[in-house]
Order: sequence, then C-alpha cells, then structure tokens
Amino acid sequence: MTRFGHMIGKSLGTSRWIKVDQPRIDTFADVTEDRQFIHIDPDAAAQGPYGITVAHGFLTLSLLSTLAYDVVPALGPYESSINYGFDRLRFLAAVPSDARLRAHFTLNSVTEKAPNRVLLTLAVRMEIEGEETPALIADWLVLLHF
Repeated sequence: MTRFGHMIGKSLGTSRWIKVDQPRIDTFADVTEDRQFIHIDPDAAAQGPYGITVAHGFLTLSLLSTLAYDVVPALGPYESSINYGFDRLRFLAAVPSDARLRAHFTLNSVTEKAPNRVLLTLAVRMEIEGEETPALIADWLVLLHF
C-alpha cells in the first residue's frame, strides 16, 4: 500500500473561517491589475449583477494555500509541499465583499512519484458562510517531499 493509501476517500478536515473584506479585494486588484468594477467600485457594483462588490475568482482560489495549512499537517511530517496544479476547478458562486470562507479537504488519491515524493489529489470545497452553493470546488494536486 502506498503512503497515505489508508486515508484515500477520507476527510483531512475543515479549515478556519477567513474574511474576504474590501481592503483584501482592493489589494488583490492592485497586485493583479484586475480592476473590474464588480471588484473595486461599490457604487457601480451596486448596479451590477451581484448588487455588491465581489472577490476575484483567483483571489478566492489563492486563499486555498493558507486554508490548507490548517489541515494538511494531518498528513504528518514532510519537508515541503508544492502546488502541482489542478485537474478540475470550478467557480460556482460569487464571493461578496465581507463574506467568510472556509475549505473542506478530502484525500482523493495518492501516487508515489519517487521514494521521497508523493503526489496527492485533494478534493476541495470552499464554502461561503450562510450559502448553500460553494464558492469553488477543485481537485488540487499537491506534491509532498519527504
């Protein structure tokens, strides 16, 4: 059996809540130069499709890194973890300014890449507090080095 094979299909846990407020959205807009009105202009966004400013999809996605730190240590000691990419990613709901998010992580698969490297596929569901539809779902590939 591969390392972590006994954990396939099991939840790794749920992260803490993290707030996505307007200053965070504005900072992300500045860094990425994505200044679409629905993200940074509350007056114009009020007339738009969501009625409020919303987080960038890529901002929402980028928060997975910090949220994963809450649960991936359940896999035990390792030297490093590397973002290897995504096999599937869908943005399902807009994240309104001041919403809180958390992520649920499940280990979907484990592939031994070398004696000291393991590729994990994590099923991720990012929840918006108080909403039924998640902000995003993804199959995230993470390479652990031992």
